[in-house]
Order: sequence, then structure tokens, then C-alpha cells
Amino acid sequence: MSINPVSTAAPASVASAPVSKPQVADSKPQAAAAAVKVVSAAVQEASETPAQTLKEAASGDHQAQKLLHHGSNPGGLVNTKA
Repeated sequence: MSINPVSTAAPASVASAPVSKPQVADSKPQAAAAAVKVVSAAVQEASETPAQTLKEAASGDHQAQKLLHHGSNPGGLVNTKA
């Protein structure tokens, strides 16, 4: 039995186009993080005490001001007719 020498083969050519990740896969974690942030903020606002809402409105929080001036005046802490 004889062994034949093997010639070296040239490496296979690889496409030179850059491979990019699909944006859909990258956006899912970001979208989930954004949704968590929105829900967290909504829960925080919903669990606020009337005193906290008043304090935030007095310091310039537009959302708190809107709540107080549109009939959502918990506890009657602010005279909305003034």
C-alpha cells in the first residue's frame, strides 16, 4: 500500500460583504426596556398621594398640574377655580 502526497488546496474564498445583525432582533430588548419604563412611571403616578401630586405641581410638573386643573383633585387640596 502506497501513500500519495496531497497537494495543498487553496482556501475557499469568503464573501467580503459585511454581515450585519437584523435590526428587529436588536430592537426587541430596547422596546421591552422602554415599555417597562413607561409602565413603571404609570404605576408610580397612580400610587402618588394627593400631597405628592400637589408638591410636584407646585414645582412645575406639567402632568401634576394637568391632573389638578382638570378635576382630578384628590382630597380637594387645590382650589381649581382660582
